[in-house]
Amino acid sequence: MRRRRLLASLPTLALFGSFATSCGGLHFGVGARALAAQDRERVRIDGLELELARLAGPLEHPWGLAFLPEGGALVTERPGRLRRIDATGRLDPQPIAGVPEVWARGQGGLLDVALHPHFTTNRLVYLSYAAPIGRGAATRVARARLEGHRLVDLQVLVTCDPPSTGGRHFGSRLVFARDGRLFVSTGDRGEMERAQKLDDLAGKILRIEADGRVPADNPFVGRPNARPEIWAYGIRNAQGLSLHPATGELWEHEHGPRGGDEVNVIEPGANYGWPLVTHGIDYTGLPIGYGKTMPGVVDPIWVWVPSIAPSGMAFYDAPAIPSWRGSLFVGALAGQMLVRLELDGRRVVREQRLLVGEIGRIRDVRVGPDGALYLLEDAANGAVWRFGPPATRS
Repeated sequence: MRRRRLLASLPTLALFGSFATSCGGLHFGVGARALAAQDRERVRIDGLELELARLAGPLEHPWGLAFLPEGGALVTERPGRLRRIDATGRLDPQPIAGVPEVWARGQGGLLDVALHPHFTTNRLVYLSYAAPIGRGAATRVARARLEGHRLVDLQVLVTCDPPSTGGRHFGSRLVFARDGRLFVSTGDRGEMERAQKLDDLAGKILRIEADGRVPADNPFVGRPNARPEIWAYGIRNAQGLSLHPATGELWEHEHGPRGGDEVNVIEPGANYGWPLVTHGIDYTGLPIGYGKTMPGVVDPIWVWVPSIAPSGMAFYDAPAIPSWRGSLFVGALAGQMLVRLELDGRRVVREQRLLVGEIGRIRDVRVGPDGALYLLEDAANGAVWRFGPPATRS
């Protein structure tokens, strides 16, 4: 697909088409009736006839996406804006009001967005972001109620203190477990030793109640000199979290240093090794830690060397493409592609690289209720892309 050809008709872009499908209580419009023919392209992969289409945009460095039950979606822009795309596909030019102040420097800014499992009744929206604290910043999670075009009653749930002046490695993905608890991934803030410190929330997977309280069965509750929010540790910079559709297990991927990106299955209380072990090396070319594995740490189930810079992750469990069911899809920033991992339990049996160079930096991956994959293009004039079965036109 020629990007110059796709970008030529940006003013006509729309996200949703002439009808909506239902899946899991969500309604998401299918198609893009305002798109000209050159804004979409048919792709044939493993005998599947698929369609790639650039949809709502332009968006400035979009980071996270959440589908709304009434149709449409919420999208975060890293500079600090929360945008709404309505059920007809219109990107509202006015950002949603009430978003907290963010530290939009380096990799920081407004990051992920998630909806409470009972959003239809309580209208609660969860945001992760780099919060300005003193002269630095820290990853923070807050929630607020969406009323019309405004967030109200903002409540900070957790702050990954202490803050740091660096602009790297904030994490941070948000995933609700089946029991309604919230998982949060945090980065080490570019200070690798923090990932092993149990009195520090950087470089961790956190687990909190939907209101910010600490669950009584978290693995470090009651342990001296340990933060009770911690679920797992030894994490470098996790920008992918997803629940396995069959088992409910939490899967994670994280950026390695120079090489050594990882996919992990997260267990409570486990140490995932950073920076004691890694499959990558320092950017100087020097080794890090004690090798690739050691007793007491959990080995990754998949590693990328060289790095693809993974961001965004989703299990595919929709009926629209049966041959994809059970696959894990991962976006890539440096790799500028979509990766499909075929699984046999916890074992990767095949890696398939899709859309290489077609979109650019893929920041997030979500499965829409129509069974298509929705991808966020991380660029100054980024967009939402749809990749899946050809959309029905009106």
